Amino acid sequence: MQGAINHAGARVAWVNTSPGGVPKIPAQDPVWVGLLGLAGDAHNEPEPAHGGPDQAVSLYSVESIARVANDGHAAFPGAYGENLTLEGVEMSSLSAGDRLEIGRGGLIIEMTKRAEPCQTIAHWFVDRRIARIGSATHPEDARWYARVIVEGPVCAADPVRRLSLR
Repeated sequence: MQGAINHAGARVAWVNTSPGGVPKIPAQDPVWVGLLGLAGDAHNEPEPAHGGPDQAVSLYSVESIARVANDGHAAFPGAYGENLTLEGVEMSSLSAGDRLEIGRGGLIIEMTKRAEPCQTIAHWFVDRRIARIGSATHPEDARWYARVIVEGPVCAADPVRRLSLR
C-alpha cells in the first residue's frame, strides 16, 4: 500500500508495558517480545478479552494519538493500552495478515484483528465516547492486535518495515 508506511521513517516511538491495566507506561529498553507478548506486561482482564497468542501485542500510532487529542480527548502513548506506539504507520493501512519486521533483532509480528475499545479506557474520552477509536466509526484511529511470528527484542526508535508476502 503506497504511503501506508513511511519506509524512510517508520519506527517504534514508545514501548509500553504494565503489570496490569492501563495506562501502560514507557518501558526500559530493550523489551523481549515472546509468543504471548512483552516481558513484564500483564492484563487485569486476561483472555479472551486481552492477551493470548492472537492478541500478544497491541499497536497504536503517534498520528492517531494526535488526531484523538485534537478532538479533545485525553490521548498519550500507552493510555489506551498499546504495547507499541508507532510513528509513520497509519492504522487504517493495516490489514489482518500483514506482517511487520521491527528492529534489527528479528522480531516479526502479524496483524490479527482490530482492538476494539472497552469501558476500561472510557475515562480518557469526553463523555466516555470510546467509539472515537472504534474501527466502525474511525478505522484510521483504531488499534490493532498482532501475533508474534518470530520472537525478538524491541526498543524505542527501532525501525518498522512491512514484509511483502508476495
